[in-house]
Amino acid sequence: MEYILSNALDAFNRHSGWIIWNLFLAFIPLVLSFWLFRWHKKSRSFLWWIGLIVFIAFLPNAPYLLTDIIHLIRATRAGYSAWVITLIFIPLHLFAILSGFQAYVISLINQGFYLKKNNSGRFILLGELIVHALSAIGVYIGRFLRFNSWDLITQPDTLAIDTINDLTSKRPLLIIFIIFIVLTISYWLMKQVTLGIILRIRYARLKQDDYENLW
Repeated sequence: MEYILSNALDAFNRHSGWIIWNLFLAFIPLVLSFWLFRWHKKSRSFLWWIGLIVFIAFLPNAPYLLTDIIHLIRATRAGYSAWVITLIFIPLHLFAILSGFQAYVISLINQGFYLKKNNSGRFILLGELIVHALSAIGVYIGRFLRFNSWDLITQPDTLAIDTINDLTSKRPLLIIFIIFIVLTISYWLMKQVTLGIILRIRYARLKQDDYENLW
């Protein structure tokens, strides 16, 4: 048992140490989406626009976790025991990937709620597609060019030059398009599941209230 635990700790440090940090980055736009689109009651102030910019800049960190599947693949090929792979790697990595993408889904659901509340419900689909496109570009920049969200502030010139130079070739555009398709399909599927769960919870609460009213 001691050997297995030691082996598991070594495996986590080598292949899974990114999880906590990447999840933290993924949940930043989730928290901001509640403040921007659910809780903020005042008019769109200067602070609100700053929050929106930060939200857009950090949002690609959520679907970015989908690409971290490569860490799971590498870990399973690293020669660790079946126990470590089955009980540590697979559950931990799948939890991180699904949690990050769920943060992305809820963030966009909150965005749609905001648009609908402001009588712009007809733009929900367009808004989602625009976000998917921007996020696809962000995921590509993060995975292949190795830039971070805060590089928009710390080194905007390098980020802009490297991105423009890279996107002038066909291969990056093809990769971005593939990421966009994956995001669009995955988001639609996860959104249906999420909304179904929300509706189920609301229905259960209504039934519970009706039951309590009988007494």
